Amino acid sequence: MTQPREPEGRRAAPRLSVVVITGNEEERLRRCLTSVVWADDIVVVDGGSEDKTLEIAREFTDHVVVRAWDGFARQKNAAIERARGEWVLSLDADEEVSPELADEIRRVIAAPAADGYAVPRRNIFWGRWVRHGLLYPDWQVRLFRRGRGRFVERSVHESVEIDGPVARLTAPLLHRSYRDVADFLARTNRYTSLAADEWVRAGRPIHAWDLILRPIGRFLSMYVVHAGFLDGWRGFLLAVLYAYYVFVRSAKVWEKVKG
Repeated sequence: MTQPREPEGRRAAPRLSVVVITGNEEERLRRCLTSVVWADDIVVVDGGSEDKTLEIAREFTDHVVVRAWDGFARQKNAAIERARGEWVLSLDADEEVSPELADEIRRVIAAPAADGYAVPRRNIFWGRWVRHGLLYPDWQVRLFRRGRGRFVERSVHESVEIDGPVARLTAPLLHRSYRDVADFLARTNRYTSLAADEWVRAGRPIHAWDLILRPIGRFLSMYVVHAGFLDGWRGFLLAVLYAYYVFVRSAKVWEKVKG
């Protein structure tokens, strides 16, 4: 007996959607999207780029949406809402899926044991993987069943909340973060303002010692306690820069509360 043919133009539902949010990411987006060309569906939600980001995105997918920026979590949730796959993999434009992680994801979604999966993010600074100083494994929940995961509203460092059990993968997600010290400092100014606003909204107190002890504590934690010194000059520089981030955030909170 002849099997009925699927209507022309009708396709099976995609298994995996990769969602990426962008904003002037022409330098890094191509590497990110190239690492996920094997996915069934790629969604890019752009916050209004003025460089070649959109042009690059359209080389990989026709599912590109321009949406006014209204925060990291909302932008990422908007991308998730446009996903068509049974599973969603959320990436930032400065991240890449390693070949090993791609293979592991394909195996996991073929026979899932959880509703969400955290991946160990391998942070790469100035061309080299930084293994210590709390920077690895930088666990991030990025893979989840569509409808079971959503980003929690926070000003910075948004995270996924999963409705169901969460397991861990073993292969790394590559994160090529700050381009250089100038990039770190530029982002520090932006992110510490958002973090300070969040601190004040939460009604947390701020004390003079927060401007001294918190930065010192961050440096000692990264460089000494968690062996950042084993990463050579990168480990030292990152410990100093992250301590500076903590100082600037505390100073901005102090300015808002005490000023």
